[in-house]
Amino acid sequence: MCVCNKAWKDFLKDESGMGVVEIILIIVVLIAMVIIFKEQITKLVNDIWKSINDSAKKIY
Repeated sequence: MCVCNKAWKDFLKDESGMGVVEIILIIVVLIAMVIIFKEQITKLVNDIWKSINDSAKKIY
């Protein structure tokens, strides 16, 4: 009985899997933000590319 109890306590104290859970939560939050702000991100990227293309046309 004592070995089983010690094994259970060791299992509860083990935090080796916490890093994986944190990374998954961060990825989920980032995906949610991209979904929420999709239109704004698309507009921003399009404006940046337009600006780059306009500047490139002035150089050449």
